[in-house]
Amino acid sequence: MRKSRSFVIWAFFAVAYFFSLTPIAAQHDDSHAQNEAHEHHTEDLCAHVGHHEGDFDPGSTAFHHIADPNLYSIGVWNFPLPCILYNKDQGWDIFMSSKFDFDFRGHGDGHKAYRGYVLDGGRVMRIKDGSLVQGEAVVGGFAHLDDESYACIDGTPHLLEAKSTMDGGFLGGGITSFYDFSITKNVVGMLLIVLLLGWLFLRITKAYQQRDGMAPKGVQSFIEPIFLFIQDEVAKPFLGDKWPKFQPLLMALFFFILALNLFGQIPFLGGVNVTGNLAVTMALALIAFIVTNINGKKPYWEHILWMPGVPGWVKFIITPVEILGLFIKPLTLMLRLFANITAGHIVVLTFVGLIFIFGQSGQSYGGSAIGIGLSIPLTLFMLAIELLVAFIQAFVFTILTASYIGAATEDAHH
Repeated sequence: MRKSRSFVIWAFFAVAYFFSLTPIAAQHDDSHAQNEAHEHHTEDLCAHVGHHEGDFDPGSTAFHHIADPNLYSIGVWNFPLPCILYNKDQGWDIFMSSKFDFDFRGHGDGHKAYRGYVLDGGRVMRIKDGSLVQGEAVVGGFAHLDDESYACIDGTPHLLEAKSTMDGGFLGGGITSFYDFSITKNVVGMLLIVLLLGWLFLRITKAYQQRDGMAPKGVQSFIEPIFLFIQDEVAKPFLGDKWPKFQPLLMALFFFILALNLFGQIPFLGGVNVTGNLAVTMALALIAFIVTNINGKKPYWEHILWMPGVPGWVKFIITPVEILGLFIKPLTLMLRLFANITAGHIVVLTFVGLIFIFGQSGQSYGGSAIGIGLSIPLTLFMLAIELLVAFIQAFVFTILTASYIGAATEDAHH
């Protein structure tokens, strides 16, 4: 049972890492003509550009801090991560993000272009017409106009494009000229949590073996009540006599999500937003969807596809709804966890931003004092709420998964 639980945790990390990459087969087109069309609108972009200098923008700052950049931040300090990039023109490129000569402190803007790639706000982007910049080049800054990003090289703005994503453009992504398989901040966060949980549960297992028949002690006394609560109040009521089979999955789900939620709330340790990443929550929901349906018994599928005893004309209406419900369930799992965690991070960062808003980005000390007076109590209150949300969302995801599996594996009623 313990080995299977460890396997499930590592499987979560592997699947979530795969989906966090969210690439699609990249397609390349000759965009030199498009760049020329933009040039007459962007000629003066680089005249006064800097590396994210200017007035404080709470919205962009919040979204920057919940993003998934190609560097890891501890406090205000940034550290490089491996970049694993691919485009069909030049193949694979594997290097550390330090090649971009990014700011050690600040937003993580790169001061160099490398093999046609740049680092804008910690995210790897590619110069759309890569033939214009080969090898290394000095980047004077970045400009943003009409939802488009530009890198200023030798005083000339070069249009940038982000990595390919699976959203088909629905969330502002879509197909571009390159894949990004990099080890990003969220991937590092997941890896740290998997290692931490592995170490923690191995330690608890060893303690139980050494203290057999004795009262729990130390970390045992913290984990055991939570473990028994999920077992007695979730697994057994929803799964009946089948609970031992699915308990490793439920425990792995609960502790994995809970640990990620709590880790994301620790100040100055990266501020990871893993469970606020739609790709990661989709991977977790997909696991629940697959486990539910591959274990579905005959009564479960009859209820969805045939519904014995129901008039035919009613089946014609209800059956499509039931089939649609198969996919709505994992969709709600995915969106609920993503929305709650992301919203909490944004609200906290917005409250912190009150200091800079009232202080006019450091120009008014009196305004900064007012901002601090408002920000500290509001932020502390929101952090307390977020601590509660971390447990609630892990529990809700687990109990809904248990209910879906229980409905799928339930025996027929006579």
